[in-house]
Amino acid sequence: MLLDTYGRIATDLRVSLTDRCNLRCTYCMPEEGLQWLGKPELLTDDEIVRLVRIAVTLLGVEDVRFTGGEPLLRPGLVGIVERCAALEPRPRLSLTTNGVGLERTAAALRAAGLNRVNVSLDTLRPEVFQELTRRKRHHDVLRGLEAAREAGLTPVKVNSVLMRGVNDDEAPDLLAWALAQGYELRFIEQMPLDAQHGWQRSDMVTAEEILASLATKFALTPESGEARGHAPAERWLVDGGPARVGVIASVTRPFCRACDRTRLTADGQIRNCLFAREESDLRGALRSGASDEEIATLWKAAMWGKKAGSGLDDPAFLQPDRPMSAIGG
Repeated sequence: MLLDTYGRIATDLRVSLTDRCNLRCTYCMPEEGLQWLGKPELLTDDEIVRLVRIAVTLLGVEDVRFTGGEPLLRPGLVGIVERCAALEPRPRLSLTTNGVGLERTAAALRAAGLNRVNVSLDTLRPEVFQELTRRKRHHDVLRGLEAAREAGLTPVKVNSVLMRGVNDDEAPDLLAWALAQGYELRFIEQMPLDAQHGWQRSDMVTAEEILASLATKFALTPESGEARGHAPAERWLVDGGPARVGVIASVTRPFCRACDRTRLTADGQIRNCLFAREESDLRGALRSGASDEEIATLWKAAMWGKKAGSGLDDPAFLQPDRPMSAIGG
């Protein structure tokens, strides 16, 4: 198992399939994009599947989520999903995407064995979407969401980041829309993972502000801590339920004590925390002929050194050198 010195056990693996993205969200990267990883640096499809197999069969991982960058840009995605779905024991498989290419891939992903998707959508207004992402793809995301729902990739979860002075007035409208469409909405506090390192706590729309805005239109009843488990989102029943809305308050209400995650970057590095400044190299071990057991031992050592928390409240906190697109959210 992937145990750390604080007694936490990682059973949830996030796998970044690429650092590339077809949007340019202002809270993630500059308009011109980034210096992408070269193909030799990226894990191959076979290497990804092997590492997922080691995680599932030797290290106790139960949930695998494919991320990016934008994972739908990975040419071998459907095959990777299909091969991971064939593992024994079979992990639960999910995908986090911006939704731009989901309309044409949702059915194939479901057939390959994907269980569900999380789709990022921060606004219902096309002009604000263009301002935030620097692309005119709002309608593509809406169609992708519909395709995911029709394919059975449920529950379809929608992730929204509110930006002060841009879309911070949209929380009630986003929730009303999600309820009408049958999606589960989750608001995420903006995190210090932008490539520009321009994040400032004072500019962030906090969980308290989001909940106060929602409360102007909806009655929210908090779920119990038991219902939350290891999930990062605190959830509330909306108008008595059964519909729910979640808030991931990574900055103001960190959930580090219950963290059960381990992260694999697109170039084969293990990160034991989203905000870690250190990584452990598995790609080198893979390519030098290490056995599954040797790789598992390296992975265990990487997780054993996990810190108690993210350090966001420490005055000495420094953002990771690598941005969200390289880490995998």
